Amino acid sequence: VELYNNDEGMTFTADGLVNIFYSSSDVDTTDADGNVTNKKQSRVRTGFLPSYIGLNSSNQVGDYKVATRSSFWVTLSDTDAFRDTSPADAGTGTAIDVRQFYGTVSGDFGELLVGKDFGLFNRQNIMGDELLLGHGGTSAGINDSGFVSFGNIATGYTYAFPKAQITYRSPDMSGFKLAVGVMDPNKTSGMSEEDSPRFEAELTYDASFDNGSMKAWVSGMSQSSEDAGVDHDQSGVGYGVNFKSSGFSATASGFSAEGVGALDQMVSAETNESDGYLVQASYTTGANRFVISYGETRTDSGGPETTSSNSNVSYFRTVMPGVFFVAEVNQTEAETEGTKVGEENNVFSIGAVVTF
Repeated sequence: VELYNNDEGMTFTADGLVNIFYSSSDVDTTDADGNVTNKKQSRVRTGFLPSYIGLNSSNQVGDYKVATRSSFWVTLSDTDAFRDTSPADAGTGTAIDVRQFYGTVSGDFGELLVGKDFGLFNRQNIMGDELLLGHGGTSAGINDSGFVSFGNIATGYTYAFPKAQITYRSPDMSGFKLAVGVMDPNKTSGMSEEDSPRFEAELTYDASFDNGSMKAWVSGMSQSSEDAGVDHDQSGVGYGVNFKSSGFSATASGFSAEGVGALDQMVSAETNESDGYLVQASYTTGANRFVISYGETRTDSGGPETTSSNSNVSYFRTVMPGVFFVAEVNQTEAETEGTKVGEENNVFSIGAVVTF
């Protein structure tokens, strides 16, 4: 929504998203002795994306464009019975999550971003997820929390955690674009030492052809920390490809990493190794979009290997511009190799997304 525009090239705009879902979950949790506990839960809750409002400015200064973006994200799942904050808040304890607050300068040289934005490692994996506007996977704990659902985080990719950064993006080079960033390191603890910043990079390639397009990408990151005399190295690579043609879309992506927590990229033990993949197909006809999706992540932390997977069938309908109806059937499974420990979580969700 354009709020201001003058003849000298200065603009100010706003954008936003609100989503809410009814979800019904049926979870079987198996302990080390093979005992199964069943729990059913009904919620009215936030989906994969928190609701947000974004504010943008742009100003043309000679050959350069100077721009800013700030976005403020909230979960709507703050009902007293499920919230992790004080009961005294009585349903008003929703935290405001500032995921973006940055400025850019762009021109023929490319673009320089300074401030806070999503990371580059696995950024395209998550931004290209066909279920981004949906509900997606959950776990037994998430079903009862005030947090958002997981989408395919920990079942196909890690979260591109927002962080303070200085990032350069190249201009288009025959379809190729390169981004390299120097970022605030993740901490292993409050006492860890990082004598160099975190480095992340991303290379994308876009091409179009008759009735279709193709996008491919690869990303990576590296960081070193020292905590109580112990070195912790973190590294990873993400990759993927998407094809679109005549209403059909097919995506395959994956990652491999060391020292990365499955959820949010926080530094974990160097022995922690994880890899995952996500495959999706969709078909759009008129106002209707149908999606099938499967993602899996395997984690080896020096003990028994754990595997988490998410199967999803979704239907999206554009009711009117900016208003979407969503229905999903979702199954998330987790198991620990060589043990009886596991979880099977079946969720049906139906909801609406409003954007502007």
